[in-house]
Amino acid sequence: MVRINGEEVSADNRILQNYLEDAGYSLKKIAVEVNGWIIPKAQYSAKVLMPGDSVEIVHFVGGG
Repeated sequence: MVRINGEEVSADNRILQNYLEDAGYSLKKIAVEVNGWIIPKAQYSAKVLMPGDSVEIVHFVGGG
């Protein structure tokens, strides 16, 4: 299991970008941290989620 934003999710051995797209995230409006490290958007397609990973997904919200 992978912990995503505090919830246990069955996403072991999935490519980060595939998980994000399947979960409905807009890749242009988020930042992703895995195990305390910010993952650059260019690496989303190469990052494999492993059992025990802790993932935080932050949405950017416009305003003014």
